This record gives sequence, C-alpha cells and structure tokens, in this order.
Amino acid sequence: MAKVPKTGLPDNGRYRTGIYPGTFDPTTNGHLDIISRAVKVVDKLIIAVAVNAGKGPLFSLKERVEMCRTEVAKLKMPVKVPIEVVAFDNLLMHFVQQVKGTVIIRGLRAVSDFEYEFQMAGMNARLNPDVETMFLMASERNQFIASRFVKEIARLGGDVSTFIPKGANERVMAKFKKK
Repeated sequence: MAKVPKTGLPDNGRYRTGIYPGTFDPTTNGHLDIISRAVKVVDKLIIAVAVNAGKGPLFSLKERVEMCRTEVAKLKMPVKVPIEVVAFDNLLMHFVQQVKGTVIIRGLRAVSDFEYEFQMAGMNARLNPDVETMFLMASERNQFIASRFVKEIARLGGDVSTFIPKGANERVMAKFKKK
C-alpha cells in the first residue's frame, strides 16, 4: 500500500514543490485563497514574488515579500506544509529550476485570465516539459479581485477592506495617504 504524505495524495516517490508566482502588489484575499488551496496538492509551496517593474508596483519588492509573509503567517492552513515567500528577478522557469520546483500554481478568475495563462503554460512547457502548470479556479467570493483594481479603488478613495486582508489594507491606505 502506498504511503500517504501529509498532503493526502498518494506518494509517487516524488516530492512536489509548488511555485505560486505573482507580483502580490498588494496581497489580496484572492491570493490567500489560492495559497490555502495550493497547499493541499504540494509537499512544499514557494510563493515567488516577482520584481516585475513593468507593472509599476505600488510597493517595493521588499515590502511585497514582507506583506505576503505577514499575511500567509496569519492563515489557518487546511494541511501543514512548509511555505516560503521569496523574491525572484529572473525567468520563472529558471527560478523553478533553481528551487527544484515540480509544479507552477496559477489562479484563474475568469475566461480573460485563461487565454493569457494558457499561452504562458504552453511556453513554460516548451522551456521545461518536466514542470507542470496547475490552474486553481478562484472561489466565487474572490473571482473579481485583482490587485490593479484594488489599487485603483484605493487611489480614488474607495474602501478596499473587503478585498484584501486587514494588514495589507493598512499598508495600502498608508501608501495613498503619502501621495
């Protein structure tokens, strides 16, 4: 009989390290939802915070890593697996190789996400066919949450407290008070 590891999945003799990449600018309830579900299918989860200067982040890389670590530490996880939050500034597939990742976790909110993610998964598979991409659908409560919307609403003085955790909300509000 196969040994069942802490994830509840049958042990195939392979340690599953999942990589959940993103800018996390800011960390949203949608991100946390995907994280709490991703831990059910991997033996270790690495949350990879991308530099991604092209998106013009509100928070510095250091702030985004710290915010993500803080919010993840508050989560009540359904299973106990090691979780790391780290920054990366290279090609995702190079990063995945460096950390010996076996699966990339991506969240999908809507059909519009699917087209982009489908193309990325195809490119990544060509770069490294040994790494799988797994899509997790956002829960119905979080399907519409996007960091760019959160920032825009907050910039215009709207209340974003139902879209992001309390600590992230405080950080976002502080950023916009400075501007």
